[in-house]
Amino acid sequence: MARDAAAATPRTGRGLFAFRRNPQNDPIRNDLGELLRLAGPVVLARLGIMTMGLTDAIVVGRFSAVQLSYHALGWAPTSVVLTMAVGLLIGVQVMTARYIGEGRRADTGAVLRRGLVYAFWIGMVSALAIFFLGPLFLHALGLEKDLADGATHALRVFAWSLPTYLVSVAATFYLEALSKPQPGMWAMWGANAANLVLNLLLVPGVFGLPAMGAVGAAWATFGARLVLMIWILAYIARMPEARALGVFRKPVNDKADAVAQRKVGYGAGASYFVEAGAFAGMNIVAGWLGELAVAGWAIVLNVAAVIFMAPLGLATATAVLVGRAYGARDRGGVVRGGVLGFGVAAVVGLVVALIVWPTAPLIARVYTTDPAVIAMTAAALVLCCLFFVADGVQVVVAQALRARGDIWVPTATHVLSYAVVMGPLGWWLAHPMGMSLDGIVWGVIVASLMSAGLLLGRFAMLARSL
Repeated sequence: MARDAAAATPRTGRGLFAFRRNPQNDPIRNDLGELLRLAGPVVLARLGIMTMGLTDAIVVGRFSAVQLSYHALGWAPTSVVLTMAVGLLIGVQVMTARYIGEGRRADTGAVLRRGLVYAFWIGMVSALAIFFLGPLFLHALGLEKDLADGATHALRVFAWSLPTYLVSVAATFYLEALSKPQPGMWAMWGANAANLVLNLLLVPGVFGLPAMGAVGAAWATFGARLVLMIWILAYIARMPEARALGVFRKPVNDKADAVAQRKVGYGAGASYFVEAGAFAGMNIVAGWLGELAVAGWAIVLNVAAVIFMAPLGLATATAVLVGRAYGARDRGGVVRGGVLGFGVAAVVGLVVALIVWPTAPLIARVYTTDPAVIAMTAAALVLCCLFFVADGVQVVVAQALRARGDIWVPTATHVLSYAVVMGPLGWWLAHPMGMSLDGIVWGVIVASLMSAGLLLGRFAMLARSL
């Protein structure tokens, strides 16, 4: 009898995270299983995003440290605009999850269609702005002329990959909110394979091709993002339930829902812009220290960004749970989904710190063979272990707050922590205080701790009501 009862009990999660549950008296285990089931593929997809950048950095860095500095500075302005644009599309994910919580699954196609239109035009405007204004910005920073010229060539190629990538982002957000994160994951890793092949062909120049260095890596990124967009859109078009979801139906002119979708995007986009801009600004601070410091910061930032993809994936899964609960007006579900996401993010950050601390020199050697860059980078990576937990927790809390309708407080918190505190503090420690690259990292540590503390306080304050 006991065996029959156990067999009849529904299961949640997959693989190692599969366990039996009673949905009536075990909501924590139920939500944790759903969180992990969603987060796994999303984390792998987000890691795929950064693996693409990691591949570029490794291939270019081993080709030439100077070309790596061109790549880093050319990527910096595009990364700021790209990150802001991705934030503008967060409304696709949040509103789709809310519709599902409200029982409006058939209307989610309208959210996707609006998101794809937004993505295309945001991408085109961004590409044109970067292509024409980006070089002026680089040359106005006081960098050496050769450094600014080299970065300009890569920057202009990066710009043209923005429209295709943003369309793929909107489509991926939609699938994740539908609890279908696996297609986005597989598409991203397929794009990574294309990126690797193109990098190996174009950066050093093989089979009679000229060596293109940083520009070759930028063209590899363009090709990979085109593959990604085609793959994701084809999957959505071929979904059996696509018509039932309203994917092929022209959206009803619902101004209130369209405004709500854009409003979520405005808040997230502004927040992402501030944070990404502050980190990209650290490239300028490093640039004033010289080419070696730029290369070292590029490696540190790339490693930290790869690690950041794990909490970013958890943030997506947490937002889906919180958004559904918010749509269903379930206060307990909102709080439970948020707290579980924060806890898992903290554990992941701690584990990563314990791995990076003793292996920092080995990680630096993967990127470059220059002894001076290795020594500088390894010391900075050890310091980075002090902010991994806080940085991971703050992004999950911010996303949970947006999913429950708190749009502008996360943005204000990021402005205070990363623009007001991190930038000036990093410059002061790196230059007047003579701490070089370590000073920049200390600025990140302080800003991450501040952001996490403020956002956790906000979530606790709102937990008393819905």
